[in-house]
Amino acid sequence: MISVLIAASSPVVRAGLRSLVEDMPECVVAGSVSAGELVEHALELHPDAILWQIAADEDAAALRTLQHQNTILLTSNAPLDLIRAGAHGVLPLDASADQIGIALQAAATGLGVFSPQYLDSSPAARMSSHLTGRETEVLRMIAEGLANKEIAWRLGISEHTVKFHVSALLGKLGAGSRAEAIGAGIRQGVIML
Repeated sequence: MISVLIAASSPVVRAGLRSLVEDMPECVVAGSVSAGELVEHALELHPDAILWQIAADEDAAALRTLQHQNTILLTSNAPLDLIRAGAHGVLPLDASADQIGIALQAAATGLGVFSPQYLDSSPAARMSSHLTGRETEVLRMIAEGLANKEIAWRLGISEHTVKFHVSALLGKLGAGSRAEAIGAGIRQGVIML
């Protein structure tokens, strides 16, 4: 069983989240607290995961204190700032019960869960969606460790054309190297390892 500490400023939201978690057979509610009480109770209870609906005007300073806790946030705040502050998951306020359940299970095992819409907010992610089919193919082959000459042979194109595709995809991904391009491709979901 995954013990979950629920936090939200609104008692109504807390009650709703409590009901949602109680309906999950793999979870048990460890407690339900206001945002102001969260740090104290989290350090005392040591839950497997924290489900916190953080309000737009709430400071993420408490999140830094809880960075070693498995915290899933429901929010409309800037997700990258929350991820940097230590969130193990950031979901939109309208996340479904299934999405929240999966996020809690993942967080309890130490994995991070982030809505694709939040990860797509980075400039590199936005640019990568403009990769052509051929550029995507070349990026995947780069991730396999192939050199330009090998890529050219596999695709039946010239090495010069491969260099052109590599240059174009580096620019679109905002990457300065093949390694950075691979990282951006993984974050975007273009490359699966």
